[in-house]
Amino acid sequence: MSLRGVHETVLAGRARPWALEELARPGLSAVRHPLGFVCLPLEREGGDGVCLHVWSDSLARAESTTSGIHCHSWDLVSHVLYGQVRNVHAVVSDAGADATHRVYEVVSGADGDRISPTRRTVRHTTGLVEVFGPGQTYTLAADRFHSSVVPEGGAAATIALGRGRPGGRDLSLGPLGGSPHHVARRSLDAAETALAIRMIIAHLT
Repeated sequence: MSLRGVHETVLAGRARPWALEELARPGLSAVRHPLGFVCLPLEREGGDGVCLHVWSDSLARAESTTSGIHCHSWDLVSHVLYGQVRNVHAVVSDAGADATHRVYEVVSGADGDRISPTRRTVRHTTGLVEVFGPGQTYTLAADRFHSSVVPEGGAAATIALGRGRPGGRDLSLGPLGGSPHHVARRSLDAAETALAIRMIIAHLT
């Protein structure tokens, strides 16, 4: 199904049955995302993508080498299937001697993420904090710094729909003195992928 089709399904209130049907597909493969969740990619067409994002203490997490504050090169629509997700906006301003973070560019490929420091140094403060629960949908435009936060010990899952914007860049805030590096995306093995799928299904049925 296209991104537009999935979006229409979500807007029509059929997100849960759609997710359950997708989870029954054979051959699903999950990866640990450096932002702390497990990602189940479901659709990819050009610059469009649809994934399930899952947060759970029962699943081992990848560690970020920068921070959780980031911005996408694509517009996001996120629908919460279960749990609570906080969309925490960050107000980022350029800074010199009093900078606390450097902006890093993240270029993702089949072999993982290539992370490169830019010349831009910044400070940031917490802006709007939005809280979303089961059945709620929120949007976030490309190029907006934010972080997605699940309460400690909480479990949550979302349908994430992304539509790429030409010329956009994926960025993250990180340490001032960091160097270029590569981070591999680690796949879950078959047993842990099956565990993730079972957990989602248990929350949805």
